[in-house]
Amino acid sequence: MNYIEFMPKEVKKYVIEYEKGKIKLNKERVQLIDYVAREIGPRLCSKEVFFDADQIKKCIGYIEKWFFKLENFQKFIIAFVFLYFSENKANVYREFLIMMGRGGGKNGLISGICSYLLTPMHGIDKYDISIVANSEEQAKVSFDEIYDVIEGNPALKKTFDNKRARIRNRQTKSVIRYVTSNGSTKDGARDGAVIFDEIHRYESNRDVRVHVSGLGKRPNPRQFYIGTDGYVRDGFIDNIKDKAQKVLTGKTRFNSLFPFICKLDDERQVDDLATWELANPMFHKPLSSYAKDLWNEVVEQYEELQDDPSNREEFMTKRMNLPVADTERSVASHEELVATKREFPDLAGRQCVGAFDYAAVRDFAAVGLLFKSGEDYVWLSHSFVRKEFVDATYGYSKPKETVNGKRMFAPIKKWEDDGFLTVLDAPTISADHIADWFVRMRDDEGYDLQTIVADRFRAEHVQQAFEVRDFEVQYKNKFDAPPGYRLEILRNALAIDSLVAPKVESAFASQNVIFGDNDMMRWYTHNVLRKLKGDGNVIYVKKEDVRRKTDGFKAFEYAMYHSGDLQDVSVGDFYDNVNDWF
Repeated sequence: MNYIEFMPKEVKKYVIEYEKGKIKLNKERVQLIDYVAREIGPRLCSKEVFFDADQIKKCIGYIEKWFFKLENFQKFIIAFVFLYFSENKANVYREFLIMMGRGGGKNGLISGICSYLLTPMHGIDKYDISIVANSEEQAKVSFDEIYDVIEGNPALKKTFDNKRARIRNRQTKSVIRYVTSNGSTKDGARDGAVIFDEIHRYESNRDVRVHVSGLGKRPNPRQFYIGTDGYVRDGFIDNIKDKAQKVLTGKTRFNSLFPFICKLDDERQVDDLATWELANPMFHKPLSSYAKDLWNEVVEQYEELQDDPSNREEFMTKRMNLPVADTERSVASHEELVATKREFPDLAGRQCVGAFDYAAVRDFAAVGLLFKSGEDYVWLSHSFVRKEFVDATYGYSKPKETVNGKRMFAPIKKWEDDGFLTVLDAPTISADHIADWFVRMRDDEGYDLQTIVADRFRAEHVQQAFEVRDFEVQYKNKFDAPPGYRLEILRNALAIDSLVAPKVESAFASQNVIFGDNDMMRWYTHNVLRKLKGDGNVIYVKKEDVRRKTDGFKAFEYAMYHSGDLQDVSVGDFYDNVNDWF
């Protein structure tokens, strides 16, 4: 039996559009159509359930009159909000999951539905609604949209008591408010519906349980979960996605959840712009005026990925609703590291930024100078290592294939012979070695070095060594150093990871990093794990704590933080230009 004939026109039209190839659906929406035919169709025929056509019509009419013209996929969703059991007139679905790429109209749809549920047309007095999100700013998105619509329409202002903290329908006494996900502030509420926005930020369902504890005290309670996917794995969003899949495949109670999920089916589809409709249903043909503007915006962001691939995770997650699997990966690929092995350009007299990483005085320290040459970042680096440490860890004095049963990780002796590191037979790596190297670069090699950047962790240990060598020590944002040589101490070096990551990774991807013959720098960089945190920020960590050192990369990163100050010019070029003035 073709159950589509028993469906309301809003459902029927959407299904027929798909069957005739007018719209493209991702796997989860194809499953949803199959689910509707398998689970809802027979129950409609047996009159176990029914769609309230009058409620559907009124809700759609209300939204299109006061808010915006609805797309067919939005009408399809609305129809299932008003699906009821025939026996007791209770709503079939208590929980709704709406996920799609950013810009797909999730918040706008929820704004319209919530506003309607407050009205006498819905027919339930004191049907209060809470909009919940991790931040007040996000929680207010739909609330503010409803507020603005009411403010712009005198007829609605007579119907609603419109306040900045709450909106109240004068006839039904129903109230909508926004709250943050601090569960302690909501225990015992008597809501008719709760909207959970930005669900990708929820690490567990603890706050959800608290916010819905009062549901059921009003007829036909509903929970709406809306958002795009995110970076928090094994948390609330993964659990509810798993629940959605069980519903769609018939492995749990049929009405546990109504899932409307739009996403790419495969990461490779992102390069076929015709598939973007799978993630964002606004992109069906013909495009509305809103969709045209959105399309141009997303295309522009996609094209920017060619120059800044570090934003790929954000683009895939937020625009395509498909988190990439490699939330942890190397900071640069093997091919990108091979590309750093190029000959240095002439650096004589050139402006540069110095940096060092001196995390542990008993093993490694790295120093370096960063130059700009055309589009390239040129990194001249050196390291200091303690003999006792490299003997024990890498078999420095007696090179062999294994050390303490483990494969040798670093050819320290070779790098020493190549001049890329200095082995110190001393209890610690003295700060004098660090400071003296920069003085030699400044005074003996003649590089135009004004600023050196370092982590605060060892600031006090090295401060005196630099001060006696005529460097002004400046803690970032504490004061403005006078003109002259300056050691700038970063107050929170970890915080710059997410700030510098786009520049660093774009430079590697564009093959604009030059390490010269220094294989030790390629080793340092290979040892770095780029990790994407739950909030979407990038941090750089070691792949392994003891043997895989990252000091050289961290020094390079600190210098890249100030790379915007660099000019592709030497001191000699400056004086040549001065002579041209006369």
